[in-house]
Amino acid sequence: MNRILALTTVVVMSLTASGVLLAQDSPFVGTWKLNLAKSKFTGTQPPQSEMRTVVPQGDGEKVTYEGTAADGTPISYSFTTHLDGKDSPFSGAHIFGGDSVAVRRVDANTTTSVVKKAGKTLITLTTVVSKDGMVTTQTARGTNAQGQPISFTSVWDKQPNDTAGSKGGGDIVDPPHWKQPNTN
Repeated sequence: MNRILALTTVVVMSLTASGVLLAQDSPFVGTWKLNLAKSKFTGTQPPQSEMRTVVPQGDGEKVTYEGTAADGTPISYSFTTHLDGKDSPFSGAHIFGGDSVAVRRVDANTTTSVVKKAGKTLITLTTVVSKDGMVTTQTARGTNAQGQPISFTSVWDKQPNDTAGSKGGGDIVDPPHWKQPNTN
C-alpha cells in the first residue's frame, strides 16, 4: 500500500512539474514590441505604440499589453490563461471592448483566441510565433464594441533585452551578435 501511495505521489508531482516546465519553455514567453511598419489595420486605427509581455504563470501564461492608443489614451490590460479554450477575464479595459478571452494552444507555436463581450464573440485571433522565436504575428477578424467590422495583422518583435525571461526569471542572455563592441 505504501508503494502505491509513493508511486502515485511521484506521478502526480511529475505531471505537475512537466506542466510548469511546458509553460516556461513556451516560445510566446517574452517581451514583444508592436512593429507598426509591418502591421496592417482595417476598420480600426493602429495604436501609437504597444508592448506585450508574456510570462509563465502556473500551468499557463499571463499576458499584459501596455501602450498608447491612436487617440493618445493609455492601453493597459492583462489576462491569465491556461491555454485550454476557457474564458479568462480581462483586467483593465480591452481596446476593442471585450471583457474576456478564451485562448487555446493549437501547437507549440500557435494559439487561437476568441475575445468576447458578455459572452458574444467580438474577435477571433490566431497568434503564431516564428520558428526562430523572434517574431509573433497575430491575425484577427471581427467587430468592435460598436459592431463595426475590423481586421488586422499585427507583427511583434521580441525584445533582445527581454526582462520577462524564457524561464520566468529574466534569464535570457543576449546572443554575442547583439552586444556592442567595446570601443574603449
